[in-house]
Amino acid sequence: MEHIIHPIPPLYDAQSRILILGSFPSVKSREVQFFYGHPQNRFWKVLAAVLDCPVPRTIPEKQAMLHTNHIALWDVIASCDIEGSSDSSIKNAVPNDLAPILTTADIRQIYCNGATSHRLYQKYIAPLNGRDAVKLPSTSPANAAWQLDRLVREWRQIIIK
Repeated sequence: MEHIIHPIPPLYDAQSRILILGSFPSVKSREVQFFYGHPQNRFWKVLAAVLDCPVPRTIPEKQAMLHTNHIALWDVIASCDIEGSSDSSIKNAVPNDLAPILTTADIRQIYCNGATSHRLYQKYIAPLNGRDAVKLPSTSPANAAWQLDRLVREWRQIIIK
């Protein structure tokens, strides 16, 4: 177990309309200093398919895709004790303060990437801000029961109408 402070700032701007929350950055994401940095995580493939655009490869391309589509991105947890990248090992979690995002942008819906993110959101953040979040299936490779096409179908609900 290692105590880690979240090293990646939230990605959002005043035009953000949806907020996607993970649980806590993986070891690989912490190394590359950006969200969903592990090449086997399907987040960027799923989002690109949902948004009908090319899969971004670089951090600037990922940032541009999110901004262009009015998507804010962050994690539920600000710091915790964790073993490697294992969400199931998270202990002593301290939640992130979503107020800067929610006061800057007109966030219409909050989505959680996976059950752990949603459970932690419901436990730590929803009681403070009174906002519901939609649980989406995790894009993690550990969620092997969900093939890419099925993830894309479920994630399509994030599209702003």
